[in-house]
Amino acid sequence: MSSSAPRRPVRDLRFFLTVPHRCSYLQEQEATTLFLDPKEAPASGVYEALSLLGFRRSGRHLYRPHCDGCQACQSVRIPVAEFSPGRTQRKIARRNADVTTQVVPARLKSAHYALYANYIRARHSDGDMYPPSQEQYRTFLTLDEPYAKLLEFYLGDRLVGVSAFDELEHGLSAIYTFFDVDDALERRSLGTFAILRLVELCRERGLSHLYLGYWIEACRKMRYKQAFSPLEVLDGRHWRRLIR
Repeated sequence: MSSSAPRRPVRDLRFFLTVPHRCSYLQEQEATTLFLDPKEAPASGVYEALSLLGFRRSGRHLYRPHCDGCQACQSVRIPVAEFSPGRTQRKIARRNADVTTQVVPARLKSAHYALYANYIRARHSDGDMYPPSQEQYRTFLTLDEPYAKLLEFYLGDRLVGVSAFDELEHGLSAIYTFFDVDDALERRSLGTFAILRLVELCRERGLSHLYLGYWIEACRKMRYKQAFSPLEVLDGRHWRRLIR
C-alpha cells in the first residue's frame, strides 16, 4: 500500500453537490458530483491535498464523483519508478521518435482550439463536449496558474497533439489530451504516446506519480488506462496496487 497520505488543508473548505444528472460513462446511471466552492481559487496547497483524495480539476473547479450507491469511478495513478512500457507501448514510442514536444502555459491558442474542435467532432460527437466551442475550450483547458501546463506535440512544424496537465509537488496530473485525427497518423497512437511522454516528464522532474484521473472497468472508453501497469487505485484515503 502506498505511503502517500493527503495533507490536511490549512483551513475549513466548503463543498457543494450537484443535482443528479445523466452519467457520461455508464448508461442508465445517474451521477452526482462533489465540488469545491467555486469562490475558492484552486490554489496549489488546497489542490495538492485534494488531489490525494481523488479530486480532479476542470477549468477553475476541483471535483470528484459522489454518486449514491455507485463506486465505479476509481482514481488511478502510475507509480513512475515501477513503470516499464510493454511491447506495444515500446513500438508506439519508436513510431513517434520523430515527434518533438514542448511545455507551454495553459493559455488559449487558435491552433490548439482548431485541433481540439476537430478532435471532438471526430471522436466525441456523442458526448457532453459536443458541439465544441471556443468558450467551452477556454473554461475547460486554460488556466492562469503556474502549475497549469500544456504539452505540445509537433511532427516537423505541424501541431499534431496537445496534452493538458498540472504539475503538483508529488506528480503530474493528466487533465485531457486531444490530437490530429488524420487517418495517416492513426498508427502512431498519439493518445498512448502522450501518456508515455508524461511519464518521462515525471522522471525528468523527479516526480513520483502520474495521475490519470478516473477509471471505470465497465467503460470501453477508459480501458486504455489499464494498459499502463502497474496502476495504483485510491481506496478510501489510501492508494493501493490495482490487482486484476
